[in-house]
Amino acid sequence: MRRSQRSTRRLPRRAAIGRRSFAATTRGLEELADAGAHVAVHVIDLDSGSQVLAGDDHLTLPIAGLGVVPLLIEVASGFESGALDPLEIVDRASTDAVAASGLWRSLRAPALPLSDLAVLAAAVGDPIAVNILLEQVGLDRVRERIAALGMPQTAVLDRFRDERGLDDAPQVAVGTARELAGLFSALVNSRAVDAAVSAQVAEWLSLNQDLSLVAASTGLDPFAHDHDAHGLLFINKTGRDRGVRAEAGVLAGPRSGVAYAMIVGFDDLSIAHRLRVHDAFRVLGVELMEYAH
Repeated sequence: MRRSQRSTRRLPRRAAIGRRSFAATTRGLEELADAGAHVAVHVIDLDSGSQVLAGDDHLTLPIAGLGVVPLLIEVASGFESGALDPLEIVDRASTDAVAASGLWRSLRAPALPLSDLAVLAAAVGDPIAVNILLEQVGLDRVRERIAALGMPQTAVLDRFRDERGLDDAPQVAVGTARELAGLFSALVNSRAVDAAVSAQVAEWLSLNQDLSLVAASTGLDPFAHDHDAHGLLFINKTGRDRGVRAEAGVLAGPRSGVAYAMIVGFDDLSIAHRLRVHDAFRVLGVELMEYAH
């Protein structure tokens, strides 16, 4: 029996995009919100600049290590202008130790150039490297950069610490899903300061090895994904703290590209609570892949 022409005709790629939905992501976030979590998401189509998905994207929430991105932008700007020397060697002992996480604390090299610290900050979120970079440029400069980028609800508040006292800021950084998705869109469109700074920061972020949340659905190699054989362009940064999971990035494939950000604040009462949050990020990753690839 011959199939009808209607049943075999494929939708044009752009039309197919228009029919895609993020129903599973929306459902998962609603379930987390019903359980008491604070959730926010924002997805932008890179071609049209239109909003694809949004939910409470105006809420200012803790973002942990995602605050490294505006710091890296300020560092790259300093390298370009000459205000910072990328080859300046800085000793690890020049700042307080952070024992809770990081890679440099396990390396034998006691000192590294600023350019290598930027790589460590982007690739593994190394807290000692981040703290030294923050000391080099100053918290005020990072705040000024964030304002210049047009992100009034995003702020880097403090350095990484093993313990936070009463006199310390309660969070490393806060931000909104809308502003963070817009920042990553600006990076890949060469609008974060200028083309050179945008390219440098995007190159650093392409080395990020945390592909366990949204990126888990891409199938990319966490240790080498800057030249994917299947045409995926991907850069991202994650933020993790007790009761905080956040990720922002760009995913582009043969069909289309998106900039995205998702933030979840939750009661980390058990492994089950944490895994439900991680599952929500991975569902978003699946639907982003369906949209872009």
